[in-house]
Order: sequence, then C-alpha cells, then structure tokens
Amino acid sequence: MANRYFVSKMLLSLLAVVGTAAQAQDTPSVATSEPYRIQPGDVLTVSVWKEPDLQGDVLVRPDGGLSFPLVGEVAAERMTMAQLQQEMSTRLRKYLPEPSVTIALKQLGGNRIYVLGKVNRPGEFTFSKPLDVMQAISMAGGMTPYAAANDIKILRRKPSGSQDAVPFRYGEVERGQSLPQNIILNSGDTVVVP
Repeated sequence: MANRYFVSKMLLSLLAVVGTAAQAQDTPSVATSEPYRIQPGDVLTVSVWKEPDLQGDVLVRPDGGLSFPLVGEVAAERMTMAQLQQEMSTRLRKYLPEPSVTIALKQLGGNRIYVLGKVNRPGEFTFSKPLDVMQAISMAGGMTPYAAANDIKILRRKPSGSQDAVPFRYGEVERGQSLPQNIILNSGDTVVVP
C-alpha cells in the first residue's frame, strides 16, 4: 500500500513537471526589436497640443535635416521618434511652458536597399524594420540558378563618400555557418548577386 502511494505521488509530481515544461514551450517569447530610425525621404506628421499653428507634415531632407517653426533646424537622420520628440520639446520650451509634441511616421521614404544581379526580381526595396542580407535576397525572389551564390557583395557607402564592398557567402549562411556575415543592411546598401 505504501509502495502504491509512493508511485502515485511520483506520477503526480512528474505530470506537474511535464505540464509546466509544456506550458513554458507554448508561451511565446517577446522579441525586442530595434526602434525605427528616421531616414532622409521620410515624411513625419508633427503636432504640438493646443497649438494649431505648430502642426503639419515635415519632409526629412536628403541631408537628414528637417525644419519646423520655432524649433528651427534639426539633424533628424538616425534618430528614433522618441529622440526627435524629446529634442523638439526641449527647443519649444523657450516659447511654450509645457509643450506636448507628437510625431508620427506618415510616409516611409528613406529606408531603401537595392538588390541587383542574378535574382528573380531585382530592384529597389523599402523596409520599415531591420533587414539582413538573406531577407533582402528573399524579397528579391531568391537567386536564379546561374547566380554565383558565394561571391555576393554588399556595397555600402561611408559618410565620407567612399564605398566598401562587404563579401557574403550565401552557401555558408544557408548551412548555418559564418552567421555574422548575414549583416543588418543600412539604408542605401546595394546587394550585388553576380
């Protein structure tokens, strides 16, 4: 009888552990993503609460700057919405006691990459979240059968104007090797598939 009680107790403990493990596997993990960074060509809607003259759409110029009444010039490129909102609020405090600035992305125009060469759909692609090389090739419909998959280059322009060619070996990444070469692309990068 004591033996049967011990076995029952063990089975209940085991079921509890299995149930907890199964529940933990079913619980989705929350992925943290990088906040969107403003790029030249983006159109932002800016509004200051209770200030009808301080509302409107603002284009981020090719140099990465924008202009807004009372705020002046702001170098907005690569800022997050929260950073730009804070910067504009700080500048407006000279004129308004407690400015409440709201900024929204009206039109995505700046985050563009280019995929060309031996892919099924070469062209320009707009993206709103971080994008790596494998994802860019997928957006371009994958490679054609004659592509030199291990000779891919990512052309990246430096702020100085010069250009780097970053090598990418598709076959290695496809096999799960050399994964650090599957870099996150920057706006303006060109993926060349020979």
